[in-house]
Amino acid sequence: FATYSPRTYTYYSETMKALLTGHPSLQRNFDKSSWAEMTFNMGPQTVCFPHLDSGNLPWGWCAVTALGQFDPDCGGHLVLWNLGLVIGFPPGATILIQSAVMRHSNTLIGDGEKRYSLTQYSAGTLFCWVENGL
Repeated sequence: FATYSPRTYTYYSETMKALLTGHPSLQRNFDKSSWAEMTFNMGPQTVCFPHLDSGNLPWGWCAVTALGQFDPDCGGHLVLWNLGLVIGFPPGATILIQSAVMRHSNTLIGDGEKRYSLTQYSAGTLFCWVENGL
């Protein structure tokens, strides 16, 4: 994230720092994470239909990690509808996307396979709240 979008990463990191300073009882999900929130999708065959994450910053990023035991050559692909791309997304891989403006979904996996996901993001309203004095 810091490599591909340094100014956005800095904005996320500074927002997290202000949030944690203003509310010391809060903790990061991971030690150096700049995202405030995360969601585990526990499947056992996690699939999402084409959607936008309209609550996120329009120019912000989220990280999606594929987990489970499935054949990534046969299913579980990430579909980026705006770009007309279907991307192989094997277990253990993480992809950064601008999920508020990039319509996305993923493809089905095979019978008996398992697919989960972990998504890290920060809601757009969190930035507004911090910028307006917590």
